[in-house]
Amino acid sequence: MQYGPDELPQIWDEMRRKINDLQPSLPQGVQGISIMDDFGDVYGMSLVLTGKAYTYPELKRFADFLSRELELVDGVGKVMITGDQQEQIFVEMSTDRLTALNLDSNTVVGLINQQNAVQDAGKVMVSGESLRLRPTGNMSSLEELENLIIHGRDTGKLIRLKDIADIKQGIVEEPQNLVLFNGEPALNIGISFASGVNVVEIGKAIHDRLVELDSEMPVGMSVDVFYDQSHEVANSVDGFIVSLAQAVGIVIIVLLFAMGLRSGLIIGLVLLLTVFGTFILMDYNKIELHRISLGALIIALGMLVDNAIVVVEGILVGIKKGLSKADAAIAIVKQTQWPLLGATVIAITAFAPIGLSQDATGEFMGSLFWVLCFSLFLSWVTALTITPFLAEKFLKDETSQVNEDDLYKALSSLCLRTPWYSRCALES
Repeated sequence: MQYGPDELPQIWDEMRRKINDLQPSLPQGVQGISIMDDFGDVYGMSLVLTGKAYTYPELKRFADFLSRELELVDGVGKVMITGDQQEQIFVEMSTDRLTALNLDSNTVVGLINQQNAVQDAGKVMVSGESLRLRPTGNMSSLEELENLIIHGRDTGKLIRLKDIADIKQGIVEEPQNLVLFNGEPALNIGISFASGVNVVEIGKAIHDRLVELDSEMPVGMSVDVFYDQSHEVANSVDGFIVSLAQAVGIVIIVLLFAMGLRSGLIIGLVLLLTVFGTFILMDYNKIELHRISLGALIIALGMLVDNAIVVVEGILVGIKKGLSKADAAIAIVKQTQWPLLGATVIAITAFAPIGLSQDATGEFMGSLFWVLCFSLFLSWVTALTITPFLAEKFLKDETSQVNEDDLYKALSSLCLRTPWYSRCALES
């Protein structure tokens, strides 16, 4: 059975509850079962906490404080601390003491394990209900372990663990992971963002919260931003917006040379209105500005002007035939509205497999299809409504002046006058 992404959290929670119900029945020595369902989390911001004069436990305490505070920021999904060196209890037994008491290290280790074991201590009846007793024997302090009673094998004398061993608390000698920042031991604080949030806004909120927490930081500790995805996203979006503006400008310039001043300005204005209308539809449908959505607009730019070019060119042809601008506009709209719609639908359908895909492709590239769909459909609407209106207002009636700025006509005449040079240019 396949589950959608929205159903998976509930499935994991149900599995986690069932596993937790089985924990008491696990064999002795099993440390428990954990379910990890966060492999898809992406940590969009990475902080490093350093402090030369502080130990790992002291750094960890302040890192835990930062973690709790940052998790309260709206839009933060999870905060994870890495690089922390695990503490453990070292029990260094003296061979001489063990020999004097006729004990061996295995016996002592067994007693320690037995003390920490979960054992069934029977049951009691309370108000007609049977309650099972399971004392853990867990030790909460170093002193409790030091005072653990060891029975002498021959004498039966009660001996404390501290009498035969040196007990101390310290850091593991071989750490599993070690974080260094500028050569100093550090803790890494990774922050993942919740699904569907604006990364740039959340990044700014986290920076603001860090500034507020600066007064709580102990002297000698510092928090540095190692990686910030919100800055990368902001720079990327700004770069794509600049690329989009450049692409629109290039298209308009080409139209001015190819279609003439008035026709080029009309089609360029319609193109801008189509792009702005697409932004409105994207905002209404909660499609964010990112590389995929902006890239879709750049891909569609060449197709967005096709419908308007057909309508403007048809109006110019009608004017040449002696029709008024209004009659020429009405005639070309009636003649081309359905063929243009068919061509638009075909162009949209070409990208449908990407947007309607039910796998990761559709989830990642879905906005490409929808942005293309919105923009191409708007180009058809504006070509049949706004384009005829602007053409009727700004195109000239005189047939002799319609093509006075037509670059195509000038280039054609030049090629006909100099066929040898034109052929050499094409072959080169």
